[in-house]
Amino acid sequence: MQGNYRAVTFSEYGGPEVLQVVERPLPAPKAGEVRVAVRAAGVNPLDWKVRSGAAASFLPVEFPVVPGGDVAGVVDAVGPGVTEFAVGDEVLGSIGFGGYAEAVVVGAGMLTKKPAPVPWETAAALPVAANTALYALDELKLREGETIVIDGAAGGVGTVAVQLAALRGARVVGTAREANHAYLRSLGAVAVEYGAGLADRIRSVAPQGVDAVLDASGRGSLPALIEVAGGADRVVTIADFSAAGLGVRMISADAEGAARRIGAAAALAAQGRLTVPIAATYCLEEAAQAHRVSEQGHVRGKLVILPHGKAN
Repeated sequence: MQGNYRAVTFSEYGGPEVLQVVERPLPAPKAGEVRVAVRAAGVNPLDWKVRSGAAASFLPVEFPVVPGGDVAGVVDAVGPGVTEFAVGDEVLGSIGFGGYAEAVVVGAGMLTKKPAPVPWETAAALPVAANTALYALDELKLREGETIVIDGAAGGVGTVAVQLAALRGARVVGTAREANHAYLRSLGAVAVEYGAGLADRIRSVAPQGVDAVLDASGRGSLPALIEVAGGADRVVTIADFSAAGLGVRMISADAEGAARRIGAAAALAAQGRLTVPIAATYCLEEAAQAHRVSEQGHVRGKLVILPHGKAN
């Protein structure tokens, strides 16, 4: 890859309309870095929260910004000192920013090799969701035989968390709108409708009690979730910024161990033991529409941007 590359950027906080496709000179990787020709990039709720300014208090950015923390592609240049990757390696990773582009330069430690059987779209859907889900289940110390409630279970993180919790031998109760209940059951969860009366509905399907809770929705369910868990000790959220006022930890997967967690999830996907449905794909010019859909919620699985219009 030579010359210029295209990327989606924004230079001010605002609605989806602030996203623009620009052309930039292609950067060369420095020591410890690799350049990735991006085949697919996942869309996460954090992307539009950063773009809108909703996340500015805890995740300030320096403009212009290229959004996109999920990336999958092919290494096309290697910086000095990098030994774990070579040109031509297929990789995926959670990189923070930069994924909505035809190319991105990242630290080699952020990446892991993509198993050949995993499609590009799936590889791009995995990193943030798998890293977050595995980190959350570890933080909750979920054990075999326990019951966990996953709020927002049909979304990207929820979809992965349901399957990983079930693989650990836990009983999973997942909340979603009724249209997604059959989908959740196919993943191994007992499905309940969210909204008013949630605590009673959870008790009806988990009369033995609830041991742990992961709020992947952030849409106001925490009081009911704390109630069914008997307190906030084993309740965590990845999406509710009001959590501290309720005594709930808001967690974010740390960078240490991310590549290992993502690699483990990719291996499960290659074995057919972990699936992530792709709700829709978009080209770079359609990034604003992808954000609009993500902001509306109720996405089943993941939205993915294909910089070249197809994952070739």
